[in-house]
Formats: sequence, C-alpha cells, structure tokens
Amino acid sequence: KNHNAFLKAVGFRESSGNYKAVNRFGYLGKYQFGRKTLNSLGYQDITNREFLSDPSLQEQAMEDLLTHNKKILRRYIRKYSGKKLHGVYITESGILAAAHLAGAGNVKRFFRKGVDFKDGFGTTMISYMEKFSGYQLDI
Repeated sequence: KNHNAFLKAVGFRESSGNYKAVNRFGYLGKYQFGRKTLNSLGYQDITNREFLSDPSLQEQAMEDLLTHNKKILRRYIRKYSGKKLHGVYITESGILAAAHLAGAGNVKRFFRKGVDFKDGFGTTMISYMEKFSGYQLDI
C-alpha cells in the first residue's frame, strides 16, 4: 500500500478517477477540490476549466495539499499514529485522507474532542480515516 496506491484509492473514492468531474457542490476534478482550497494552495490564477483539463496540475495540487496538511497535523501524526483513539486506529495516511475530506481544522477537532465531520453527501471523516489507513506515503 504505497503512495501511488493511496492517490489512486482517494481519486477513485472522490470521482471514480475522473479528472473532469464536477459534483453538485462545485468540487473539481479527480480529487474533488474546492475553489477555496485551490486558492489557499496558490492556484488562484488557474481557472476551473484549466484545472479540469490538466491532470498533471490536479496531481500536483493533491501533492501540495498532502504536504500542507502534513505540516499542519504533524504533531497529531507523531503523537497518535499506531494508536487507537475514539475507537479509530490512527495512521498518517488516514489522517491526511480525513484532512482532504474535512479540512485540517476538523481533524484537529476530532483529536481534541472526538467530534466527527460529515460532508454534503453524508460521508464521515472517520470513514476516511479507516478506509485510507495504513498506506506508506512519500511526503
């Protein structure tokens, strides 16, 4: 379960691996990025159309997001990886997948208070922590 397998699994869960996907909430591409997230990563000059038509740009944005979230969540990754918390087995890849779904702030809330997050489709952050647990990431 390596880095590429992680990206493939997350991309499949988000959009069936479809780089041109746009959901009913306006999330874009293979990894279903929100515009706010893209802007915060420095992609504010890229239009939605340009983003959707460039798979390598989407892959770079995902790597940038993983790196960004790992920096924000490094203390939690160090402290909890390999342990059970609130009934969930914690791994780095599970934490970063959860942050992709819910944002780093909601992941921190989970660690501090045990609060789960649900997206607009009802997908829970904990389900991402569990589903994407145990991958060896290259970041």
